[in-house]
Amino acid sequence: MVADELRKFESTLGHSLLSTQFSTQMENDKSPINFAAGGQTMILQTRQAKVVKDRLCLLLRIFVGLFLTVCFHACALPLGPKTSVTRDHAFISYSPAEGASGKLRLAVKDVIDMKGKVTTAGSQYRAETSPPAARDAKCLRQARQSHVQIVGKTNLTELGLGTTGMNEFYGTPINPLDRHRIPGGSSSGSAVAVADGKADVAFGSDTAGSIRVPAACCGILGLKTTFGLVPLDGVFPLSPKHLDTIGPMAKDVPHLVQGMELLNPGFSTRYETAKARKPSAKDVKIGRLYAAGTDPKIERAIDVALTAAGFRLIRLGDRFKSQWDAAQANGSTIAIADGWHSDRQYLGKPGVALITQATIRLGEIQSNTAYQAALDARREWRRTLRRVFDQVDVIALSTLKSLPPRKPLFVRSALFEARVLALQNTVAVNYAGNPAIAIPIPLQRRGFPVTSLQLVGPLSSEANLVNAARLITAREPGTPEQGQR
Repeated sequence: MVADELRKFESTLGHSLLSTQFSTQMENDKSPINFAAGGQTMILQTRQAKVVKDRLCLLLRIFVGLFLTVCFHACALPLGPKTSVTRDHAFISYSPAEGASGKLRLAVKDVIDMKGKVTTAGSQYRAETSPPAARDAKCLRQARQSHVQIVGKTNLTELGLGTTGMNEFYGTPINPLDRHRIPGGSSSGSAVAVADGKADVAFGSDTAGSIRVPAACCGILGLKTTFGLVPLDGVFPLSPKHLDTIGPMAKDVPHLVQGMELLNPGFSTRYETAKARKPSAKDVKIGRLYAAGTDPKIERAIDVALTAAGFRLIRLGDRFKSQWDAAQANGSTIAIADGWHSDRQYLGKPGVALITQATIRLGEIQSNTAYQAALDARREWRRTLRRVFDQVDVIALSTLKSLPPRKPLFVRSALFEARVLALQNTVAVNYAGNPAIAIPIPLQRRGFPVTSLQLVGPLSSEANLVNAARLITAREPGTPEQGQR
């Protein structure tokens, strides 16, 4: 049974992250964008992709080996599940707005320090042993000075180490679109708080997709900012030197703009400038990337939305797809290894779930094997993206390759976390440091109403990305153009 599950996942991983079928695809590639030429280059790229695939499959086997006891010998539950402060498990602490105050309601992921409150990072151990924060994180400075009511600190996967959004101690936030599906992680509580109306804006963190994935699962907007744009002082670290970012989540563009203004003062002006510069979708050139393994119905829904809005579309070729896949693998390596660097002090601590501890241990293995090579390859990936952005304004692809998976019947397992990780198309963006936005798109499919389009832009292009989101969501029924809280 274990071998069957492992083979299934390796097959999924191989097709979704590491497709290297150059020989036939290159003959049929008619993309106007050609990133490499010549047989020698093709052979070299094929060999490089094979190395990446072999490395990832080896690490996968190590990963599953570390987790076998978690999967099949109870789940390392915390010392005792805590009663949630809200029925949807979105919040770790909650102070709802009283009456019609007119203030913007802001939820804050519990990796961001708030003076006088413990930053739990979704961990029972930290909740019981860490002192309250002495000061606010720097990214809260503008929120404290504005007409904003912070309604609480939101739930997340323990220590931010997971993509499902599940939490054994505080409870898993309930996806309001389908309670049986995952909310996505790790910023699951922030997404649910916005989606079910308890907050107008939520702050999340994004290291490998932790804003965009839950936004996709819960049908809202989520903006991953340029690395370094928003200060990380006072933010619980996962990969602070390479991947960590803070960004806003909201149901609509006006509230997303307000959230960005709180994180990056002056953004509203830059957004208005972007709107004036490109008021129509026909002014925006989009490079369309089709990630291997994505549900065809999701790809069709995205194509319909982009075409209906009137964007100019250029299909990106298979060479770039292979480079994207390699960046996905390298970014995952850095994210997992930096989890070891940041969180190894939690190994063996009471109340830290075994699945969390095993993830940290996997980071140790990554750090000692593939970590430096992944860091070294980042410069070339950034150059590749710059060449693409010389020809298109943004890149468009799905945020997730499928609908959000259904939650496991009993407990969170390593294999389930790994499968969800393989479904996201997000970490290549963190690996480069570029901004990206997840945008809900209607999906004509029984049982789940939306999928998610991801737009990726050049460095510091957040205003342009939000403007593109405006052009897309303005065509959807019931989407407000104005009327902020």
